[in-house]
Parts: sequence; C-alpha cells; structure tokens
Amino acid sequence: MRAAVVHSAAGALLLTALAAAPAGGAPQRPGAAEGPGAAERRGTAVAAARAAAAGISFGPCPDAADLPGALRCGTVTVPLDYARPDGRQIRLTVGRVRATGKDPRGGGRAVPRQGALVYNPGGPGASGLYFPLAGLSPEWRRLAAAYDFVGYAPRGVAPSAPLSCQDPEHFFPGPGPAPQQPSASYKRQRIAQARAYARGCAERSGDALRHHHSLNNARDLDVVRAALGEKRLTFMGASYGTYFGALYAELFPRHVRRMVFDSVVNPAPGRIWYRNNLAQSEAFERRWADFRAWIAAHDDVYGLGRTPGAVQRGYEVASARLSARPAGGTVGPAQLQEVLLRAVYYDDQWPHRAHALSAYLKGDPRPLVDLAEPHPEAAAEAENASAVYTAVECNDAPWPTDFRVWDRDNTRLARRAPFETWENVWTNLPCAYWPVPRQRPLEVRTGPGELPPTLLLAGERDGATPYEGARELHRRLAGSVLVTERGAGTHGVAAGPNACVNGHLEAYLLEGRLPARDAFCAPRPAPEPTSATAP
Repeated sequence: MRAAVVHSAAGALLLTALAAAPAGGAPQRPGAAEGPGAAERRGTAVAAARAAAAGISFGPCPDAADLPGALRCGTVTVPLDYARPDGRQIRLTVGRVRATGKDPRGGGRAVPRQGALVYNPGGPGASGLYFPLAGLSPEWRRLAAAYDFVGYAPRGVAPSAPLSCQDPEHFFPGPGPAPQQPSASYKRQRIAQARAYARGCAERSGDALRHHHSLNNARDLDVVRAALGEKRLTFMGASYGTYFGALYAELFPRHVRRMVFDSVVNPAPGRIWYRNNLAQSEAFERRWADFRAWIAAHDDVYGLGRTPGAVQRGYEVASARLSARPAGGTVGPAQLQEVLLRAVYYDDQWPHRAHALSAYLKGDPRPLVDLAEPHPEAAAEAENASAVYTAVECNDAPWPTDFRVWDRDNTRLARRAPFETWENVWTNLPCAYWPVPRQRPLEVRTGPGELPPTLLLAGERDGATPYEGARELHRRLAGSVLVTERGAGTHGVAAGPNACVNGHLEAYLLEGRLPARDAFCAPRPAPEPTSATAP
C-alpha cells in the first residue's frame, strides 16, 4: 500500500532441540512437519538459536556522527532463504537505546526495566533503525524509562543488504503529469515503465529478489528477538508493521509478550495487496475531502474558497498551470500531487501544504518548490525504499496480470475517488509483470488463549490504512482490544497529541492492562492555520 521513510557447544545443543519443534512453540497439527512452510519453520528455529547464542555486539552506528551517543548499533545474521538456513546469510542492522530506568515525572523514582520494545514504522521499505531516539520526546519518555527502545532496518532496507531496482540517478524523473483521467496512450506509457521497472528489479537483485516478503520479515523479527535475549517479544508496529506483526502473532504466538498494532492493515488474505490498494484509494478520497473542508473553513487565511468544491477547483487550476510550466523547472502536477498526499496522511501537515497551494495560485511558487522539488542527495534512499516496497508487495500475493482488470476496476473507482486512484495504480503496476514466484498469504486467526491480549489503535478516517482493517484484525485476534480515535485521520495515532490514546498505550505496555472492552477517544484538536511555510 502506498506511503507517502548482526557457536558455541551449548548453542548447538539448543539448536537441535529447537529445530525439532515448530518455530512458534504451538502444538503441531498432524502432518504439519512436512506441510507447507515446514522447512522455513525449521530454518527459523535454527537461525534463532544461532542468534541467541551470538547475541548482538553494539557499537557506533553507521553514518550517525551527529546523533546522540546513547544510540548504539549492531547486526543480526539471518538466512536469505529460511528453507536453507546454512545457505547465503544477510545482516540486519539494529539500533538500541537502553532504558533510562528513571521516572520522567520526577522525584528520583527508579523504574523497573521490562526488556526490549521493538518497533517497526511500516512501509514496506521504511527503516526503524533510528526509532530508539524517540525516547527523547515527551510522549515516549515513560515507555523509554522501562524499555530498551529497539529498531532495525528490515531486510533489503539500507544498510541491511539493500535492494535496488534502478539506478538512483534516474529515480527522480523530473516534472511530470498526474492525470486523474489518463488517456489510452498515457496508460500504454505507464505499462511500459512498469514492465521495465519489474525487469530492473530482477536484473539488479537476482535470485535474492524472491526472498523479500512479509513472511520472511516476520521470521526475521523472531531472530532479532532471540538475538536480543528476549524469551518473549514486546513489539509495536505501525501501518505495514501491523501486517507482518500479525503474521508473527500467527507464526509465533508463544513468543509474544505484548503487541501493539497502530493504524492497521487489513490482513484478510484475499485483500493482500491488490484489493487493499483499491480500498486505500477510496479512503484517500475521504481524507482529501476532509483536508479541503478544513482549507475552506479557513478561507480568511488561505483565500482558496469557502467550499471544498472551490478548493478542488483551485487544485485543478494549479495542476494545469504546472503542466504548462513547471515551478522552478522541477515541480509539475505529479510533484504537487505528492505534496498534497502527504497532507492526506498527516493532518499536522495541513497548514504548510495549504499555504504552499495558496501562495502558488497567488503568484509565489517558492513555498511549493521548497516542499516538492526533489533532492538528488536523497535519491539512493528513496530508490531503495521504493525497491523494497515493490518487492514485498509483489512477492506477498497474487496480483492481476492482465492490465484490463486494473483498468476496469480503477476506472470505476476513479469516478468517485479521483484524487489518488491512478497514482496508486502506477505505484503498484510492476506487480502485474513481476518476474518471480508469489507467496500465498497466511490466514491470521488465533483462538482464545492462543495469544496474549493485544492492543489495536486506529483513527476512524485514516486514509492510508482504512478503519475496516483494524476491525478485521480485531475479529481475527482473540483477546485483542481496539482503541479508536473518533473522527480522526492522521496515520499513526500512538504517542501523538491525544492523551486518551497515550493513556491506553502506556497502561498496556507498562502494566499489561487493557480496557475491559473496546474504547473510543475524542479526536485530537484540528491543526491551527498558518500563512507560513514549513520550517
């Protein structure tokens, strides 16, 4: 879905014992040992045992000279292919900041350490390597007192055996169109680009490409757990992190201590990933309408009209002007679209993006150029993130291989949800021409007592991960509790400005306490308008 960014004799004995049992420690079904995934289960047990014996040697972080010294990094070795645990190995880079042990509310009170809290920010293709620094912000300090904060770069994400699909020098293509009703010739052009991108992934990544998928991300997470010396995992995943977190819960239920799922991907196998992207495009349209309504309510600041329709017309005028003459020579309709999509993800971005659109229409392109122009120094990181995103989503499940299916479904959808539908298609279209075998999505479903209670957090109007995804995972994880931020649409609700949400998060992670039933929080305050550019 679119987004928007390291053997001992004792160890060998343990390895043998673990390899004889399913990796999750759950009772084994008849015939399961030789059924689908049996080799990967054994391989995960082998890799986890080796990681537990080796641990992680933490030291200075790569390219982190300007970061606080408390952040330390190390590597965990995992098999490229879990069915062949003695084959090619790759290293995942892990970052950690130790628990402070001090209550941030003062008084000199000591806080007992509760182990490691491992975090993934989503993507696919995003790195959590520097998440541990979140403990410096007020919203995270109580949790950072009790937990070592741990993040890592998932497989394929630099510096963890980085994946690539094209030369980064060509990743930013320059100003381009973003038609909401693309012509037949434009569709043919994008099909050709998608085919070329898929070929590039295979050519630049070789046989490794097929091993970048969500099931392996879940297996990697268990090896990281073992390397950290944690018998049971405390994990928090946001966005895509909720999907492979859910796979982890299914594969390794007895390795779970506590899990938080923030802004939840719908895990139903039939929705991974093609149908989830259709639902996302529709939800983006609702959130784009929310943003336009907010701009219209502040017409005294932005002067873009007093109705959402007037704001829409202003956007269309801006897009047409940029098509004829890109701002600063670098910003066309596609770049404008990306700027406004960011606002659809995060409502704290509304003021600056509304100002940029307003200023451009009034003759000042600089705020828009500042937000939208590509930065060559970021090309390698952006290309790598795109490659991992594409590989994981394409590998995870079957996709339609006939463009006529995409054309039919998205032409219908674009009639009621034009804002992002076709841009979402072009992002994912390489999956129609993907050159390696696909995985079969795992059915996630736990019964009473199979998994410790888990916490789900969601905003009712989240565009990136529509609210139905949280309800679906809630139905599938017995004992889970859903906390909803009513009427809110920011993507990622934990540790933000909502004290109600944060209270539930802290009660769960610090005390293991969940609400007796699903809970609802009032929305965070709407952002205040500003006529200034983003800092």
